[in-house]
Amino acid sequence: MMFTILQKVAYSGLLLLAVIVLNFFLLHAAPGDVADTIAQSMGGADAETMERIRADYGLDLPLWQQLLEYVTGVLHGDLGYSFFFNVPVTELLLERLPATLLLVITAQLLALTVGVLLGVISARRPNGLASHFVTLLALFGYSAPVFWTGIMLLIVFSLMVPIFPVAGMSDATLTGGWWAHAVDVAHHLVLPAITLASIFLALYSRLCRASMLEVLGSDYIRTAKAKGLSEGQVVVKHALKNALSPVVTLAGLQFSAVVSGAVLVETVFSWPGLGTLALQSIIARDTPTILGILFFSSLVVVVVNLITDMVLRLIDPRIRTGVA
Repeated sequence: MMFTILQKVAYSGLLLLAVIVLNFFLLHAAPGDVADTIAQSMGGADAETMERIRADYGLDLPLWQQLLEYVTGVLHGDLGYSFFFNVPVTELLLERLPATLLLVITAQLLALTVGVLLGVISARRPNGLASHFVTLLALFGYSAPVFWTGIMLLIVFSLMVPIFPVAGMSDATLTGGWWAHAVDVAHHLVLPAITLASIFLALYSRLCRASMLEVLGSDYIRTAKAKGLSEGQVVVKHALKNALSPVVTLAGLQFSAVVSGAVLVETVFSWPGLGTLALQSIIARDTPTILGILFFSSLVVVVVNLITDMVLRLIDPRIRTGVA
C-alpha cells in the first residue's frame, strides 16, 4: 500500500512538472509584449525604461533560461512577483486560496451528498415520481450554464426576495466574534455553493441512480433479501457501498471542472477567490500571477485525485486486492 502511494506521488510530481512547462510555453506564445503592458500601467515609458523593465523581470533572457529559472523558483516555493499587484505571487495566492477552497469543497460535498441521496431514492422506485424528478433535475442542471443559474438565483433570492447577500464573502460592517463572522460567511456562501453544485449534482444523481439499479439487480442483493434483511439494510449496508465507486471516481475526475466553474461563479458573486484573481490577472496580462493560479489549480486537482484513489481503495476491497 505504501509503495503504491509513493509511486502515485512520484507520477503526480512528474505530471505537475509537465503542466508547469506546458503552461509556461502557452502563455509566452501568446501575442504581445509583457513589458509593454507593464509600461502602459505606468503611463508609458521610454526605450531605456523598457530595457530596465525587461531586465528586472528577466524578460531579456532566452526563453529556455526563463523557463529554467521559473521551474527552479517553483521547486523552492517561489512563484515569482506580480507586477500588477506588486506583491509576491505566493503571498497573493495564499491570501485568495482559502476562499476558493471553501467554495469548491462546499459545492462538491453538497453535490455529492444530495446527488447520492436523490440517486438512491430514485433507484428504489425506478418508475416513481422521485425518479422522474431526478431525471428532470439532471437535465435542467446539466443544460443550464452555471453563470445563468447564478444570475437567476441572485435575482430571485437577493433582489426579489432579499434573503441572501448580493455579493462578497462577508459583511465589512459586521461586529462580533468568530462565531458571528462564521455565520456571516456561511450566509454569503449559500448561493455561490448552490450555483456551483447544480451541474455536478445532476451528474452524480444520474450516475448513482444507474449504479444503484445495476447493483440492486445483483445476485448477492437477492441473497441478502432472501436472508430476511430489511430494505434499508440491503440498500445501505450492501448496495450503496458498491454503487458509490463510480460516483467517487467521477467526483475526483470532475474536481478540475469544479475549480474551472468556480471562476465563473466567483465572478458572478464577486467572491474574493482565485477565480476573481484570475480574471483580473488575465485582463492585466499579469503572467506570473496567471502561471501561479494555474499551478495551484493543477496542484489541488492532483492532490484530490490522489485522495480519490485512496478512498476508492478503502470502500472497494477489490481495488486493494487487485481482483477484477
